Amino acid sequence: MPELVKNDEDRAPRSRQEVLYWLEGGRIGGQSAVRYLQQLTPASKPSPTVGEVVRSEVDDGALQELDALVGLVQVKAMVREIQAFVQIQNLRQAAGLKSEAQMMHMVFKGPPGTGKTTVARILGKVFRTSEVLSKGHLVEVERADLVGEYIGHTAQKTREAIRRALGGILFVDEAYSLARGGAKDFGKEAIDTLVKAMEDQKGQFILILAGYPREMNAFIDINPGLRSRFSTILDFPDYSPGELVAIVRYQLRERQYHLARDVETELERYFEKLEGTQHPHAGNARMVRNLIEHAMRRQALRLTRLPKTSQPPSREALMELRGSDFQLSSW
Repeated sequence: MPELVKNDEDRAPRSRQEVLYWLEGGRIGGQSAVRYLQQLTPASKPSPTVGEVVRSEVDDGALQELDALVGLVQVKAMVREIQAFVQIQNLRQAAGLKSEAQMMHMVFKGPPGTGKTTVARILGKVFRTSEVLSKGHLVEVERADLVGEYIGHTAQKTREAIRRALGGILFVDEAYSLARGGAKDFGKEAIDTLVKAMEDQKGQFILILAGYPREMNAFIDINPGLRSRFSTILDFPDYSPGELVAIVRYQLRERQYHLARDVETELERYFEKLEGTQHPHAGNARMVRNLIEHAMRRQALRLTRLPKTSQPPSREALMELRGSDFQLSSW
């Protein structure tokens, strides 16, 4: 049993109910919960089953947040698979069985605005609950944050980024840019420092390399040492027209706006026209955000141009966005 501490804030739980309450609240993970439950369970009662603990730990806000995301079916399935594996290994270890340590470093492939950073942030929460990570925070960096201007500067900057990410996730966006300058570029020093940290500080942080699919494939291929160290590669595809409309609805609901009648159909047709084109923002949530912000400004202009003799806009008028507000033909 973990050593009892003097501070009541960090004391051991005193009942099975309190153990499950702490587990659901994220204060302890599955492995600690099993230890406490086994010690609090009378000899006449069976120890908690795998199902009991897994069901308790799965029911957390992080997975609900993941499920609320539009699309990403395969990504969601993989996240649940990873979490289930971690939980079972914790339970096997608590039961005195051999447990398998799995490398949790990952590669996220997909264009901007497809949910990569959001999923990485949720993963941090999932792994904190499962006690894979002690903090679960996310540190986002790009080439400029890792690559220095002289010999030795890059290793220093990269080690500092790793230090800030300890206990959480280091998310390197457009990671392929670290290799764009060739063998003499300081980016290679950043890669070497990251690879070394993956071994030297194993289990202390998770590294996620992210970027466009084609560039990430080439980046991994020219760095054989990287491919063997990443057990999970997740693809984040462009959203379908229907999914983009669902994102519009969600983002408007968060802002207390809504679409006028038939605007959804107009938007879906517009997204269908973009599908498969070379439009730089086609199929991602950033385009949706830009569309919405543009429409909100156009709606504000429309409402402020009402005759001064008319009544102030109603609550409904303040919330409604019309098709004309989006001006889709100008995009």
